[in-house]
Amino acid sequence: MGEPAIITFSRNLAAAEKLRDFTGGEIVAYTKEAFKQAFEKYNSIIAVMATGIAVRNIAPLLRDKWKDPAVVVVDSGLNFAIPVLGGHHGGNELAKKLESIGIIPVITTATEVMGKESVEAISDKLGCRIINRESTKKVNTALLDTDIDVLNVKGPKIVIVGDEVSVLKRRGLIVGIGANRGVSCGEVIEAITGALSEINAGIDDVKCFASAKIKENEEGIIDAAAEFGKQIKFVPDELINSIKPPSHSKAKRLGLNGVCEPSALALSDEKKLLLKKRIYGNVTIAIAR
Repeated sequence: MGEPAIITFSRNLAAAEKLRDFTGGEIVAYTKEAFKQAFEKYNSIIAVMATGIAVRNIAPLLRDKWKDPAVVVVDSGLNFAIPVLGGHHGGNELAKKLESIGIIPVITTATEVMGKESVEAISDKLGCRIINRESTKKVNTALLDTDIDVLNVKGPKIVIVGDEVSVLKRRGLIVGIGANRGVSCGEVIEAITGALSEINAGIDDVKCFASAKIKENEEGIIDAAAEFGKQIKFVPDELINSIKPPSHSKAKRLGLNGVCEPSALALSDEKKLLLKKRIYGNVTIAIAR
């Protein structure tokens, strides 16, 4: 969901700096106008302030839960992280992420409280988007009482659904590929297949493959893409280096921030990694959407 805005009062600057260092976000000095601008610009906000102050700032800005950013309130003592907006749209995920630096997530959405995954969480995990968004109200309510099957329907088919069925559609995935020199086509194919299986996806869900331009003559990668019948795009160095990947890469010695992760992110729509760099022998794979 991208890097958050961290909105804070000056007296809470030390807490904000710790959150910035952990999330990679940007600190925004609090004013009502700054809060409004961050609400329009960012996909997620960490508000280092009292919940009441955050709520009063949010209230006049609300539009639609599918468009509004996730807002997580964190107290200045870094004790609690409370998603007050967009719990199912990144808020819960962000609050849980902060748990690794000792901040307790306070989750109040009904499905999570009951130990269930919401439709939104299931969709996100599967790399999908929800086609009929209004259905999520009824399906999430039903999930509180029973397990609901996720059916994978492959076409060509015509599917008729009612209001209590959420329809998910796979997003076009970008598979980033890095490899040692001289890698075989078979090794690359095996790595791609293994990586896709880790996120319960298949080759039909892949929009294209991506790698760094320094790999544009690597026959193993080129031949693997051809075997799958997918296009392979090679990303220029300057675009690779404009992206800060989450994983360390040996490509640093070649003057690149990485290969598989930044390549995948560069060509993706949402700039979100579904699978961080995995090493499969001589091949590295990352998957973004």
